[in-house]
Amino acid sequence: MSPQMSAVMLGVDDLDRAKRFYAEGLGCEIDKDTRHFVSFRLGEGSPQLALYEWEAAAKDAGVPPEGSGFRGSSFHLNPDSRDAVDETMRKAVAAGGSVVREAAPAPWGGYFGYFADPDGYLWKVTTYAS
Repeated sequence: MSPQMSAVMLGVDDLDRAKRFYAEGLGCEIDKDTRHFVSFRLGEGSPQLALYEWEAAAKDAGVPPEGSGFRGSSFHLNPDSRDAVDETMRKAVAAGGSVVREAAPAPWGGYFGYFADPDGYLWKVTTYAS
């Protein structure tokens, strides 16, 4: 049996700030919204995105909450044009994120950039459109 991913959960320092970033800033549709947890629908064929308070998420997993730096993963958005890449990057910054790598042409022919959400999670926004 092959596993099927249903959700990606991010531990966040400030749940309200993170919820505003994803819902208002990036336009993600809220599915569930509780005191310690928020989930979003990301569209057909995508797993849900869930936000959980950092310390509660660590406790749930049975691990210590300390740790920082590169977490060994990034999340990818693939819009269909360079303009959409630039617009997504602008929306992320306007919502409180930061540019990690400016969007620019790639050696392989595409176009991409990276932003970090307010908790430092990396998002790559890329298109193969010329």
